[in-house]
Amino acid sequence: MGSLFTPLSWSDTGFILTGVWNTILISGLSIFVGSVLGVIVGFARAESNKYVNFLFGSVLDVLRSVPLIIQLVLFSTFMGVMGSPLPPFVAGTIILSLYTMAFMAEVFRGGFESVNNSMIIAGRSLGMTYWQTIRHVRFPIGLRSVFPAWLGVALSVIKDSALVSVIGYVELLRTSDQLISRTQQPLEILIGVGLFYFLISYPLSVYGRRIERKHAL
Repeated sequence: MGSLFTPLSWSDTGFILTGVWNTILISGLSIFVGSVLGVIVGFARAESNKYVNFLFGSVLDVLRSVPLIIQLVLFSTFMGVMGSPLPPFVAGTIILSLYTMAFMAEVFRGGFESVNNSMIIAGRSLGMTYWQTIRHVRFPIGLRSVFPAWLGVALSVIKDSALVSVIGYVELLRTSDQLISRTQQPLEILIGVGLFYFLISYPLSVYGRRIERKHAL
């Protein structure tokens, strides 16, 4: 009688690389969409009155406070109950992007608010319109100042993308779970998964430090 379990082999490489690619894909897309939305919402919060701020802040507090895994399951289940089930990739990207936005919005708001008001006044005195001062003064200075915080959120999102596996998306962690069930070699597989996450995240960290040193000069 043959064994129920089979060891790891080179034929598993394609399956593992698919998980790696899916992790990079959903992380990259969510970081991009979440950052764009974060800039918009962060700017709106920096420029709005306290009532609009309260409205935005309440929504962001919910997104930041409710665990990501619960948001994923609730959203995926809700769409299924409504008769419009979404593919795991689509559902995961939507929730992970909104989750990313909730943190990015505060990062960008802090950056916009850190721009000294005298710089805005100086721009206006040179004949710039309101939107020209935003484009040439507030955005460049504010966005540059928040890069370290942005990078921290981005690296966190890469790791949080593993939770999308709970709704059926075959990313790196789900790939490893399936291999562990088949091979019963959890130590080797989890060490490999940790190495892959490191290889995905480390270049971003190195690039971030390089950018920080460049701006410090």
